[in-house]
Amino acid sequence: MEKPIIKLKVAALCGSLRKASFHRGLITSAIELSKDPIFNGLLEIEYIDISPLPMLNTDLEVHGTYPPPVEAFRRKILEADSFLFASPEYNYSVTAPLKNAMDWASRPPNVWGDKAAAIVSAGGDFGGGRSQYHLRQIGIYLDIHFINKPEFFLNAFKSPMPFDSDGNLIDQSSKERLKEVLLALQAFTLRLKAK
Repeated sequence: MEKPIIKLKVAALCGSLRKASFHRGLITSAIELSKDPIFNGLLEIEYIDISPLPMLNTDLEVHGTYPPPVEAFRRKILEADSFLFASPEYNYSVTAPLKNAMDWASRPPNVWGDKAAAIVSAGGDFGGGRSQYHLRQIGIYLDIHFINKPEFFLNAFKSPMPFDSDGNLIDQSSKERLKEVLLALQAFTLRLKAK
């Protein structure tokens, strides 16, 4: 008996709101890489814009409903099979916009739960690594299951620069590493869905 072919929906969230963000560039590259024949058209990555979300304020929750941008965001998270976080490091942690988005989607009922995720980051020498470790801690409570390997930390300021002036990832070896992350995310998501 043949295994069913499953097309996976990946919600990609960028912790930076800057237009030429390296992290947005990582997501753009991931979307392009997902079209590689190795994925057989079975990995669909959608960038989810978190900038319209208001700061979390439970006064905005009325009779179990949320403001329209929050409702739309929660629906996208609920419909996703897995997540790709592009997380910059601010003050050894995740950014305020990303934490805000995670908090909104965790409001009852938590729409993150029991799904796979991967994290990519770029930054100074450690490549945003501390934000990844903090994001993993947050994910424990939200019941997000992160892939452990491969990890993706990218020094965005090394020479030659891995990004162009518009924030696009141009380094081929980094794109190959990113593809490995996507393959691991795809495999882990399928494993979780088969439970």
